[in-house]
Amino acid sequence: MHFVYVIECNDGSLYTGYTTDVERRVAEHDAGEGAKYTRGRTPVELVHVEEFDSKSAAMSREYEIKQLRRREKQRLVES
Repeated sequence: MHFVYVIECNDGSLYTGYTTDVERRVAEHDAGEGAKYTRGRTPVELVHVEEFDSKSAAMSREYEIKQLRRREKQRLVES
């Protein structure tokens, strides 16, 4: 399976990513080993996950979410 996830950083910002193992990836972010963006913003909290059958579908959705404005991402997280 392929996943798109959103994590909330300790500064309140939202980070969107793609992975095949959500638990491992969030742990990497939390340990400061994830994306450059999240390294100085730990701890992080998983706030949204979507599951896909194909990598291409997940990557397309990741791109869509990254194009959203913050308030739109907030609505997605709250839904």
